[in-house]
This record gives sequence, C-alpha cells and structure tokens, in this order.
Amino acid sequence: MNQFWGVDADPTAQGRIKGAKPVAVLDIGSNSVRLVVYERHARALTPLYNEKSACALGRGVGQTGRLADANVAQALNAIKRFALVARMMRVGKVYVLATSAVRDAANRQEFVDAVEALMDSKVQVLSGEEEAHFAALGAVAGIPGFSGVVGDLGGGSLELSSILGGSDTDGQSFELGVIRLQDDSNGSPSKAAGIVREQLQKSSLTKQGKGASFAAIGGTWRSLAKLHQIVRGYPLHMVQHYIVSSEDMIGFCNGIVGAGSLKNYPGADNVSSSRRELVPFGAAVLAEVLKAGQFANVVFSALGVREGYLYGILDNREQSIDPLIQGAEELSVLRSRSPAHGSDLVEFTGQFLAVSGATETAEEARLRTVACLLADIGWRAHPDYRGPQSVDAVAYGSLSGIDHPGRAFLAQVIAIRYDGLKSKSAASLMPLGNAEMTQRARLLGALFRVAYPMTAAMPGILPRIRFEVSGNDLALILPGDLAFLDGEHLRGRLEQFVGVAGLKTAKVRAE
Repeated sequence: MNQFWGVDADPTAQGRIKGAKPVAVLDIGSNSVRLVVYERHARALTPLYNEKSACALGRGVGQTGRLADANVAQALNAIKRFALVARMMRVGKVYVLATSAVRDAANRQEFVDAVEALMDSKVQVLSGEEEAHFAALGAVAGIPGFSGVVGDLGGGSLELSSILGGSDTDGQSFELGVIRLQDDSNGSPSKAAGIVREQLQKSSLTKQGKGASFAAIGGTWRSLAKLHQIVRGYPLHMVQHYIVSSEDMIGFCNGIVGAGSLKNYPGADNVSSSRRELVPFGAAVLAEVLKAGQFANVVFSALGVREGYLYGILDNREQSIDPLIQGAEELSVLRSRSPAHGSDLVEFTGQFLAVSGATETAEEARLRTVACLLADIGWRAHPDYRGPQSVDAVAYGSLSGIDHPGRAFLAQVIAIRYDGLKSKSAASLMPLGNAEMTQRARLLGALFRVAYPMTAAMPGILPRIRFEVSGNDLALILPGDLAFLDGEHLRGRLEQFVGVAGLKTAKVRAE
C-alpha cells in the first residue's frame, strides 16, 4: 500500500468543486503562525483547512529587538508541518506573509531564509502600511459596501485605515499589538489603555470617525466579540459582521480592563487558552479606539489580511462579483439535486411578486435569489431533520457578504420550506430581524412549498407556470399538458400560501 504522502491518484472528493485548485496563505504573525488553505482562489473563499500554532514570535521583540530562539524553533517546527499539509492537499500556490514581529526583528533575515527553504515560497514581509492596506481589503471582501475605519489588531501592532467606495486610504501602523502592550505595561491592562490613548493622539484617522463604523479585525478582537455574544445572550455565535453599538462595547471593554484578567469572568472558558490572557489588552485597545474616534458602532470582521491579500490580486471583474451569490451558487452545485432548479425558483418567485404588486429593494431581491439557490440543500437528510440541518448550514455556514439579520432571514425561509409555517427550526434567530423580514420570509418559504410538489426539484417546469392576481384572488396557471399537476397536495399548499400572502382565494387553472 502506498504511504499517504506518496498517493498518485487525485485525492479530491466528489463533494469538492470540480476542477478547483486550492490556494493557501501562511500568515506569520506576532502571536500565531496560521495556515489557511482555501478550496479555490475566488471572490467567495471557502476554507478547506485552517490551523494555527501559538508561537508568540512577538514576545520580547519590543525589548530585545530580536525573535527569541525558542519561539523561532516552535514556529519553524509548525511551518515544517504546514509545508507537508500544503503538499498533501496539492495546493497550487502558497502565499507567505509576515507581519509586525518579523519586520521589526534584527534577526529577521535568518528566520525568513529558513521559512523560504521549508515552504519553497518567497516570504513577503509586509510593512505597516501594507498590512493596513490588506486588512482593509479583507473587510471589503467580507462586508461589501463597508465604509468607515478598519483596525487590525495583532500581537505586535495595530493598523488603521479608512475605507470609502471600496478603496482604502491613509494606512497607519502603531506599536499597540496585544503582546507588545502586555510587555510594555508589565501586564497591566489599565496601564496599556493609557499607552494606547497616548499613541492614538497621533492618528488622523480617529478624527474622521465621528458617527461612522469601525471594523475590528484580528484574533484577539474575535475572541472579545465571542465573549460579548455569550455574556449578552446573543443568539448567533458568529463573529463575521457582528455589529455592536460603541456605547455597549466601550462599557463591556472597560469592565474587562478593570477586572485585569479573565480569571473567573463569565464565559471565559469559551475563549481559547492562547488568547485568554491577551483579551483584556485587546479590550483596552478597542475601548480607546472607539472613544478616540467617537464611532457609532463596531462591526467585527473574521476576514482580514489573508483574505484581503487574495482579494487584492483578483482582477476587477472578479472583485465585482457578489461573494454571497457566488457562495450560494457553490453550495447549490455541491448539495442540491439540480442547481438549475434554483434559477427557476428565482424567476418563479419574482413573477409572483411582480403580478401581486409587491415592491422589493435591491437587497431584498439579493436575499431572495440566495434563498432560491439554497432551497434544496437539505434533501439528503432524514425528513424530520432537513429543516434544522439546512438552517444550520445557512445560519452558521461560511457564507460571506451577509449580515446577521440576513442570515436570520435565510434561515427562516429554509425552515418554512422544509418544515412548514409552524416551523420552530429558526425561531431562536428571529430576534435578529424584524417583523417585516419575518413576514417576507414566511411568504417566500410558503411559495417554495407551492413550487416543489410540481417540480420534484427538477428544472423546466416552473418557467411554464405563472400567477395571476385579481383583487384578493390568486390563480395558478398551468399549461394544458401539465393540467394533471392540479391535485390535492398542490391545492393544500396553495391555500396555505394565500393565507400568508394576505389573499382570500386560490384556484388552479389550465390553459
């Protein structure tokens, strides 16, 4: 039998996108070294493998000016294994990025040479301005249309940049990383807050923030966001596009800074051990940034320098692709019985909205399209669990370009599509939206339930069927050769639908 590293056959599973060539980023930071392999280099990035090693390369660099030998050895050992992972996964290209700790170290070249020998790839040591630029692009990649100031907090530095119209300006770097602050403050988060306050007086960007949004990037801030969700009883434990008012977050951060550590802090067990002692310093930085800039809110981004770098080397056409639509199309291809049926659903639902006189914003049309593409992803599950499993895939999946109310909307649509109007599968997420979104989700889910008995999830039928609305009366028009589709099951679904749509009667007519 061949050893696993000597297999000649293509290891790609049928559940992967056909022809996709993986791309990877090795991110050498001040706190951790992380390898992320993505299924393919596209607008919507799907992580295929993600692992970090907490090497703390930045520990002591501010005092000694050098990467410590023990930390270097730990990092190189992790990178040696990451190189094997990249080879086994047949990664087409590995981009190696190094940030604050490496760029500030006197012995950086020795370390860079060792990494390049292991990875057989050039190491790009990013300047502070470059790091700020790619962090900003990461926010844009995951939150299309974001406008405001982006902050990327690492172990050695804090990068700030301003985003307007999808482009970043005025990148600035400060020696305010959580490891460096921990060292410089002798382990005191309250002293760290004073250091941050003093350095931020040099920033022109914080003076632009009044009333704007601040996008927070970085592992320590992600841990802080997760802790906030747990303490506040937030129903969706997902960092990407999590929005909190500045007033709330400043109060939360001040409480952690005042406590001095997370020992005995509620929910602290949910923070990884490698981040736990750093979170109070991250809280000190975030509170001071929000106060200095007078920002209206903070939105957390799980996408940062790695994703921003890959986004930045896409051409303009690919950058303009909607990542949410592309991600939904990929899921439809991988999980639905017929991706073409999803496109039919888009036309079918749109036709009803048109004849009923319902208005639809561009964002509502976008979410409807995504719901149609995802409407059949649960068919392999047991019938009793198709709703909950599909809700989990939609609400907790790796889709980007969507906020939490949007996830709640999609989850409600899919829950009703599988479980009916009394479904509770997405009930916990309903508070993330509003009454109007819930009603629209019920309408769309009920309309899906009209479509599927006629099509068995196969394409070609729905484009031949249309609706007519006259006053409070709905008619479903079938072509003559499909008149036999008119049956008890369809009529029952149609009766449910008119109730949701606020109509009185429904009939099926063949022409």
